[in-house]
Amino acid sequence: MRIEWLNQEALQHGGVTLGAALAAAPVAVVGAADGVSRRGFMQAGAVAGGGLMLGFFLPGAGKLAQAADATPAKPVYAPNAFLHIAPDNTVTVQVNRLEFGQGVQTSLPMLIAEELDADWSTVTGALAPAGEQYKDAAYGMQMTGGSGSIAHSFTQYREIGAKARAMLVGAAAAQWKVSPDQVRAAKGVLYGPGGQKATYGELADAAMRQPVPASVKLKDPRDFAIIGKPVKRLDAAAKSTGKQQFGIDFKPPGAKVAMVARPPVFGAKVAKFDASKAKAIKGVLEVLEVKTDRGGSGVAVIADGYWPAKQGRDALLIEWDSSAVEKVSSDQQLAAFKALAKTPGTVARAFDVAALSKAPKKIEAVYEFPYLAHAPMEPLNCVVDLQADKCTMWVGSQFQTGDQAAIAATSGLKPEQVTLHTMMAGGGFGRRAVPSSDYVVEAVNVAKAYRAAGKSGPLKLMWSREDDIKGGYYRPSHVHRAQIGLDAKGKILAWDHTIVGQSIMAGTPFEAFMVKNGVDGTMVEGMGEPYTLPMKLSVHTAKANVPVLWWRSVGSTHTAFVMETLIDEAAHVAKMDPVAYRKQLIDAKHTRHIAALDLAVAKSGYGRKKLPKGQAWGVAMHESFNSVVAYVVTASVVEGAPRLHQVWAGVHCNLAVNPLTIEAQVQGAALMALGMTIPGAAITLKDGVVQQQNFGDYPVPRMPDMPVIEVHLVPSGDAPTGMGEPGVPPLAPAFANALFALTGKRLRKLPFDLAAA
Repeated sequence: MRIEWLNQEALQHGGVTLGAALAAAPVAVVGAADGVSRRGFMQAGAVAGGGLMLGFFLPGAGKLAQAADATPAKPVYAPNAFLHIAPDNTVTVQVNRLEFGQGVQTSLPMLIAEELDADWSTVTGALAPAGEQYKDAAYGMQMTGGSGSIAHSFTQYREIGAKARAMLVGAAAAQWKVSPDQVRAAKGVLYGPGGQKATYGELADAAMRQPVPASVKLKDPRDFAIIGKPVKRLDAAAKSTGKQQFGIDFKPPGAKVAMVARPPVFGAKVAKFDASKAKAIKGVLEVLEVKTDRGGSGVAVIADGYWPAKQGRDALLIEWDSSAVEKVSSDQQLAAFKALAKTPGTVARAFDVAALSKAPKKIEAVYEFPYLAHAPMEPLNCVVDLQADKCTMWVGSQFQTGDQAAIAATSGLKPEQVTLHTMMAGGGFGRRAVPSSDYVVEAVNVAKAYRAAGKSGPLKLMWSREDDIKGGYYRPSHVHRAQIGLDAKGKILAWDHTIVGQSIMAGTPFEAFMVKNGVDGTMVEGMGEPYTLPMKLSVHTAKANVPVLWWRSVGSTHTAFVMETLIDEAAHVAKMDPVAYRKQLIDAKHTRHIAALDLAVAKSGYGRKKLPKGQAWGVAMHESFNSVVAYVVTASVVEGAPRLHQVWAGVHCNLAVNPLTIEAQVQGAALMALGMTIPGAAITLKDGVVQQQNFGDYPVPRMPDMPVIEVHLVPSGDAPTGMGEPGVPPLAPAFANALFALTGKRLRKLPFDLAAA
């Protein structure tokens, strides 16, 4: 990992930008309790052996609350603190997100530890349960998504650390009878003017009795000792040695395993079933009809373990009734989308494109994008313990607030009777953030049926890999149609663009502020920018009986590919270098794009370095979640198959809290994006049934596919922007542009098919 200090002045003197919603969040101290274990603290909200706890609550400050015109709630002073300093000087930071590989269990504690002046070797992170005080300030709900974990928590977590530090200093000053400005804090130790010395742990209880400062001065970026430094992941050792417990590993004593046979067509119902063969399998305890997602029904098999549950499910004889639901076939849908793309749609951006008819040069293109499954390494799972007066769930949830509410509604309990423990998850990419809480609700329905059958105890709902691939909530399929008119020198005169696809925001809590005038903002995000273009943009919002959802980098998964390959094509028409052509089109206000692109170009040697025979350069850039990623790549074609050799990334994400995490995010995102190009990487349907079921027919990239990836960061002192997703969008178009340079073929669809291009 390399951070190129191209602008040291910017780092030293750049101020931290604070969002108003973040700065306005009230802060409250919560009390300490004795006599419980650390596990008890995490589960019940008490502090082991006393110590300092500091937390905050966000009273309806988010976009969701504003969109719903909700009345701000009163502050809740709950004992679920963000920070616990124990007498032994260990510091535990409650992480209000899901950790599923992106590194927040390290990066968020770094923010508190920096302002706390903690000894980093004593800091650890713990995943917080569902709770009001853990809600995201921007969204008004506890969630992990939108690449917002660091961006939305940057100020809040630092303030927690700074206020805790001030309270510790105040406690030391009171004990030593000196003024607070005479006390110095460093690496978890307080020092007095007369040689006094005490650890944070020794003064933690006394610090709890100090008043919480109304405001604190946060550090200047020049003084950071932890933030901005490459810090190794706190969970790396446990994951590398197999000691880390993920949700799929968790099974409380006495828990039984449940697997559900779901309808092959989304929303279909059980007509009748024969469970005799399933019940004959040793270990199978119950076979029950249950409600499933989208108004459907299925059959749950409950057994002593996974294998008998799966065998029992496989032995079921089920007749399905799909008469009331649409049966989508991909070939028919594609034809319908292409026909729609030729007709006027809802205008998302108006522009007079009359110049098209007289343009001396034209580009006409139709792009096709399939449904995509999230395919995380860990299939969906959760453990539910439903009792008469309470429900407890252990789940790797991206939407703790939504899932907790769904559990309550499904079980007939009040939200305060539901406890949701956040488990470490093995990937998700959006699939664990479902507005319908599909698999969570399903688990509660299974538990309800189990109780109705006279049984009780915790149940572990397990999905197989096949369930995961066939189980729905895909990145939507899309068709783009572009008509571009250029003058004789390649200058763009008019651009008429139409997009057809399903909305992922309709019917979700985000619809109120993401769907405007009938246009889902995620469907058109990134179209046009950062370029100054005479573009008319319209959309057709299609409906289909295929559940769709955000997929890592959301709409940018298709818009970036279209934009960056068409800009490359326009550069070819203009007979200009693709980088130079982009730079002349970039609006002057987009200085971050230019910085990221220049950095990638400089580090790659593009335009200066001679490539091996049979290789070519490709370039693309895109902004998503307020971060810019520019890629320069080299590629070749080996025995008719595209091959990506090396990737240079120029990244502008403002202040890099943990450069190692950003490097890993970009590398992982690039590999995931490479997966979109692999032949066969598409979810297709025939008569309503998904045709893929495992990695054998829905391939993902493997080690031999991985190129060398260098990540370079543009330095900045401004508040960080999101980095979980921005590495995805520009990779596939950069690869496609390199393949055009080699073959002269423009790739108009994903995954790649050179033979058909």
